This record gives sequence, structure tokens and C-alpha cells, in this order.
Amino acid sequence: MSTQITAPFKKQLVEQRSTLLAQLAGLRGGTMGRAQASDEHFGGQKEDSRAQLETERELEFTLDARESTELDAVEAALRRIEDGSYGVCTDCGADIPAARLHAAPETPRCIACQGKFELAHRA
Repeated sequence: MSTQITAPFKKQLVEQRSTLLAQLAGLRGGTMGRAQASDEHFGGQKEDSRAQLETERELEFTLDARESTELDAVEAALRRIEDGSYGVCTDCGADIPAARLHAAPETPRCIACQGKFELAHRA
């Protein structure tokens, strides 16, 4: 894809990266690590049940992991833009339809290959 075609996708990905970084910083308590931020966040809440605190802590870890995974996908898409392979399925080499890229600009695969990938990686 030409730079002219990828420019809007790059802009969208850069904005998405900024949002994710801000969300992760909020979850992680700024510069401290995720576990330390969680301890500080939940350490002083003696009135809540232990089960409730553990559930909330697990939710924070899950959100952090999800946003980290999404950030990795955004960074990979930005690298594909830079190396000229953006918009090409990483599995089969077919062009990814523009409508799919508009919906999910970080996607590395066409719909068919994404379906195969999800089937192969079901937990």
C-alpha cells in the first residue's frame, strides 16, 4: 500500500496506541509495576471481603493483559506500515480488504486466515 493510502490507518493506530498507553499507565499506577499498583490500590480496603478484593485484582490484571496484547498488535501494525507490508495478510499474502482495516486497523490477517487462527488457538 502506498503512503497516501496508509496515512489514515497510521493516524488511527497512533491515536489507538496513545489511548492504550494512557489506560495501561492508569492501571499500573503510572511508573510503578502492575503488582505494586494493585497492592497500593487494594491494600487499604479492609472493609471489603477478601473474595471481592481478589476478584477486582484479577479483573485489573486481565484488563492489563488485554490492553498489553492490543498494544502489541498496534505496534506490529505500525511496523508493517513502515516496512511496506501493511494491508497484506501475514498468513496467506492476500490483500486485506480496506473495510476490514477500517474496522480493525491493527489486524494482521484476512478474515479467512483469522478464522483459521482462532480455531487453532482456542483454549
